[in-house]
Amino acid sequence: MKGNVGFVILLVLSALLCALLFLLGRINLSGWLMAAALFCGFIFVRGHVLSSGFLPRLAGWVVFAAALALTFKLFGPPIRAIPAVVGKNPTPTGVVTVAQGDLTGVYTADGGVEVYTGIPYAAPPVGELRWREPQSAESWEGVRVCDHFAPMSMQVRNATWFNSLTEWGIYHTFRPKLVGNSLEPMSEDSLYLNVWKPAGEQKKLPVMVYIHGGSLTTGQPSWVEYNGESLARKGIVVVNFGYRLNVFGYLATEQLAEESANGTTGNYGLLDQIAALQWVHDNIAAFGGDPEQVTICGESAGASSVNALCVSPLSAGLFRRAIAESSGIVAKQPYHTFRTLHDALEMGRSILTEFGANSMEDLRAVPAEQLVNTKFTNNAMTVDGYAITEQPYRTYEKGENHEEALLNGFNVHEADLFTLFTKVTRENYVDMLRPLLGDRAEDAAALVPPAPVDERYHWLVEAGGDAKGSSNAVYSAAWFSYSHYCWTRLLAAQNKPVWEYRFTRDNGSLGSAHGGELPYAFGNLDRHAWCYNEADRALSETMQAYWANFVKTGDPNGAGLPVWEPSRDGGTVLELGEQIAPMDDPALELYALLDDYQDSVAAD
Repeated sequence: MKGNVGFVILLVLSALLCALLFLLGRINLSGWLMAAALFCGFIFVRGHVLSSGFLPRLAGWVVFAAALALTFKLFGPPIRAIPAVVGKNPTPTGVVTVAQGDLTGVYTADGGVEVYTGIPYAAPPVGELRWREPQSAESWEGVRVCDHFAPMSMQVRNATWFNSLTEWGIYHTFRPKLVGNSLEPMSEDSLYLNVWKPAGEQKKLPVMVYIHGGSLTTGQPSWVEYNGESLARKGIVVVNFGYRLNVFGYLATEQLAEESANGTTGNYGLLDQIAALQWVHDNIAAFGGDPEQVTICGESAGASSVNALCVSPLSAGLFRRAIAESSGIVAKQPYHTFRTLHDALEMGRSILTEFGANSMEDLRAVPAEQLVNTKFTNNAMTVDGYAITEQPYRTYEKGENHEEALLNGFNVHEADLFTLFTKVTRENYVDMLRPLLGDRAEDAAALVPPAPVDERYHWLVEAGGDAKGSSNAVYSAAWFSYSHYCWTRLLAAQNKPVWEYRFTRDNGSLGSAHGGELPYAFGNLDRHAWCYNEADRALSETMQAYWANFVKTGDPNGAGLPVWEPSRDGGTVLELGEQIAPMDDPALELYALLDDYQDSVAAD
């Protein structure tokens, strides 16, 4: 009797664990049915074949567990291209002709927006084209159907269960389902772009070209938060695209520089972005867009990329305005997304050694699936003398940057997600700040006294500490908002219009952590509607209007909107949160310390 009770308890616990793993692993219904069959089969075998004896029963459990594990592996979500729009059998658009050939897209369900996905803007950077400047896209015969996103660029793919836990525990967007689960394809062949436009015949519409973030190592243009449908309904054409990442996009070696007619190395992802802009300039009129009214936009590493495009001599004439969310590289010594050529080349030599390569031919022969798992993280651009010719701030001081106007800003809790596993106490607080401020760390610690993390931003895996909240505030300033303070001052000194915001809105998802503003600016709150309320939707409508107005006119202001005054010295920002109103940036005294530290390291 006790054996039967114990068996039932173990079986129930096994079923619960199996169900949890299958939900997190996004196993489709067929896998669940196979697991159910295994449970039924195990119960039958246990009752009729393994009814006595410890070793036979133990062997039965081992075989049963192995069968479930095999089912989990075999019935995992399949690789499947992501459709351009939600819904079955969307209506195709008419034929659009671009330089490479004819293509069609699809309409959204209500017919209000046309969507074209997976349009090649450059040749696949594979084989001999790996680590070379992007080449022109090849032409095609017939009509190309552009109704699915192209594969995302090569990157380390997290386990599905890990992504599910992240969506559940941090983003709060995870919703389990038993059908339709899939994984996005991934490939080196990823230089494709996507277009959202208002339906029907259009001419001379302003264009927003968006560059996705992800530390230059991850990310994909198909992500739901980047969907351009809502902004397209505001009367603009929205474009985004994939570009080479990590070792494929930012590897630098002396051999590659020698191979290049332009002497470039280390900025292949940035060169992809410039190629995408050139394609837009040459072809966007076919979608009703105006090539002379292009605004580039990006968030996180995408905003750093926007900053780089503003100083690159190769992008002159390809855009007029810029929107940058939560990053930039105009500090004298940028804290991230930028490195010296010396450091880039040193890492390149280490990667050659890692793969036992004596030449670039050897490294090009390494399969992408192996190369992507390099232990060295290529997450920064560099001064290569071609795409970027000098430290970006110097280009601004000379007035040789390209943007005519800038909308930029940051979120309050930018750094919180990046420091989750670091404990900061009163005892180690100053030491934690030294990498940011050097000998000014003590001053910063006095300016921002030790305090714990805000409970609203205390995720389950937060390491905590009685000074962690203060440390996060200083890191948020140094890593993120300081770059916008510098950028705003540089533009204001040129008498160019610049608007800066500070996003403070709490909500059921990321709140004002890094990336939290994206669904508001793009109008995608309802894709995770349970995380937001009507106040959030009202804020989103205002932000979309600001962004769209800026793309249209170079000024975010418009009828019915709270007035957003241009920033004159980087000190005044527009709060986007519970209220929409101008405010003094509360980190100004901290920025002064960062200025002092930056001046000292730049002098070195």
